[in-house]
Amino acid sequence: MAALAGICRNAPLAKCDLRKYMMDYRYINSPIGELLLAGEGKKLAYIGFPNGKGKVTPGPDWNLKADCFTEAATQLDEYFRGERSEFDLSLAPHGTPFQLDVLSALVKIPYGETCTYQDIANKIGRNKAVRAVGAANGRNPLPIVIPCHRVIGTDGSLTGFGGGLGVKKYLLELESPGQGSLNLS
Repeated sequence: MAALAGICRNAPLAKCDLRKYMMDYRYINSPIGELLLAGEGKKLAYIGFPNGKGKVTPGPDWNLKADCFTEAATQLDEYFRGERSEFDLSLAPHGTPFQLDVLSALVKIPYGETCTYQDIANKIGRNKAVRAVGAANGRNPLPIVIPCHRVIGTDGSLTGFGGGLGVKKYLLELESPGQGSLNLS
């Protein structure tokens, strides 16, 4: 896979071994709580939620730097204000080749739209790997920027999300105001 210089709807994702990097991190305020942004240099590797299974705890060798990832903080703020529908950031996503295939498919889901886990499995040519797609979706290290919240159950229900179903509902309603109530089952 090609190296990742930035991300947009059609950008390829590159595998990155983060164990060899000392991470810088910071926290930003958002309408869904304090988010952790972490990575190496200017490449964002993690977005962590304040609660739930998507919470990221800084490693012992990570450095708290209030001035790192300023562009990511700005773009996330614009997103939460409804002024940004796509991100243009230098990212360092990581995972197995299968997980990176899933992440590549996720960035192609348009703002304000949803798809199912089956749709993602079909897009990556692994039609029977729906549960594995769900697991890879759940391991997304860069939620919001790589929009795993846009994946829903076949019946239209909101299924698991690292930040919790309330956060998933908030993000989907932010992207599609006036679409009516979303099913939290």
